[in-house]
Amino acid sequence: MLRLAADTASTSPGDPILNIAIFGAFVAVTMIIVFRASRNNKTAADYYAAGRSFTGGQNGSAIAGDYLSAASFLGIVGAIAINGYDGFLYSIGFLVAWVVALLLVAELLRNTGKFTMADVLAFRLKQRPVRIAAAISTLVVCFFYLLAQMAGAGGLVALLLGIEERVGQSVVIAVVGALMILYVLVGGMKGTTWVQIIKAVLLIAGAGIMTIWVLALNGFNLSTLLDSAVETSGNPAVLAPGLQYGISDVSRLDFLSLGLALVLGTAALPHVLMRFYTVPTAKEARKSVVWAIWLIGIFYLFTLVLGYGAAALIGAERIAAAPGGANSAAPLLAFELGGSVLLGIISAIAFATILAVVAGLTITAAASFSHDIYASVIKKGDPPAGAEVKVARRTVIVIGIVAIIGGIGANGQNVAFLVALAFAVAASANLPTIIYSLFWRRFTTQGALFSMYGGLGSAILLISLSPVVSGGPTSMIQGVDFSIFPLSNPGIVSIPLAFFLGWLGTMLDKNKESLDKQAEMEVRSLTGVGAEKSVDH
Repeated sequence: MLRLAADTASTSPGDPILNIAIFGAFVAVTMIIVFRASRNNKTAADYYAAGRSFTGGQNGSAIAGDYLSAASFLGIVGAIAINGYDGFLYSIGFLVAWVVALLLVAELLRNTGKFTMADVLAFRLKQRPVRIAAAISTLVVCFFYLLAQMAGAGGLVALLLGIEERVGQSVVIAVVGALMILYVLVGGMKGTTWVQIIKAVLLIAGAGIMTIWVLALNGFNLSTLLDSAVETSGNPAVLAPGLQYGISDVSRLDFLSLGLALVLGTAALPHVLMRFYTVPTAKEARKSVVWAIWLIGIFYLFTLVLGYGAAALIGAERIAAAPGGANSAAPLLAFELGGSVLLGIISAIAFATILAVVAGLTITAAASFSHDIYASVIKKGDPPAGAEVKVARRTVIVIGIVAIIGGIGANGQNVAFLVALAFAVAASANLPTIIYSLFWRRFTTQGALFSMYGGLGSAILLISLSPVVSGGPTSMIQGVDFSIFPLSNPGIVSIPLAFFLGWLGTMLDKNKESLDKQAEMEVRSLTGVGAEKSVDH
């Protein structure tokens, strides 16, 4: 579903020059905003957390912009167009995840932390080992997510701009990477947040216009639309479960595993968690999630109409044969409805989506290295004035260059496993440790290390031995087969394993953590008392 690679090439149905012009206008407007936002980037709190100046509504919009990636937008519409009901299950998984974030993470995290996830874990556990483990986990998740988005830019080029040569696609990946570096380098979290807010508004508005258009063509009757989709496809099964995940017991188990990763991984994605620190209070953090749930929920309802609209107006066979396969459904539907102009707008929104997501990932990775490794571990919590932000900016450049090179290398490959691995690692390595730290008094440093390293290692190992890497028609490595793990997503194994390892490491640990620190963390996380004294220093 999340594959954004064009294995076949054809000319874009729209006007590539118009597509580029609209995208250029977006870049110009957002760049002006980023430069204006950069005027106040003086302290670490300014650069990492935008001075904690955003309201819950603004931050919720930015979370939606950060979370709704091009992969999910194009991929979910395509999945519904081809697989019907089973495709819509992705939307349900992505949306339900925010209930977990709202109930278990958002407010407690904002009360306890400062800039990164590691701040929460290191509050009552040993600083050095926990911060290093949390930084490694954060960097791995961000890297795989970044790689998927950057490689996705190459696939979008073939699909939307008609650039079929690999060199041309590589140039566009480099341009996306350069813009990303500039956004984050200059604007910090404040500039990145405004880019994400603008992108969220554009994406939801664009999808909303197309949704109303599709419904208008069907008399604003959803039943008529569904009947048209069945008629075009000639397959009533598109309205029933099981078309994609009911084929065998393995496929059903695979979907359960993927669902676990999506639902639990979202609440532990580092770039999502970091957004909770950009608001002034825990109340605003909670409000952020409520806003995000509404915006993301409305968007995924739009994808239901757009997916079945594409199935009705274009047909699954034509979609599957287009460059990018299932991911061409939304652009082809836009061209069918509004010609080159609407396709140009959707194309620009897709590129804007990539820019906003990679900017959020980049600043999260940079903050993790500069704050958790440099400032807290290397400088033992006492870095020279201004040095932490300088290191963060240098890290942004390094991460950007690595992302560009990795994206060019992964262009044309099956990048679905990268996104799945990012969610699986977040759900396996991060969430158990966060939950234990917040809610289990006995939890120790050894338990945290067992959980994080065990979750990270098992997720990577299992997915390396799965059909997404070898042994399948769409595997990353063709011609070999070392897939001994039958599932495409390791979540159903690695997530319970990480929880178990966290428990086991704690039970085997003869050292005990400070009861005073644990009590302080419990009071602060639940009430917010004392939180404001530390967050801005």
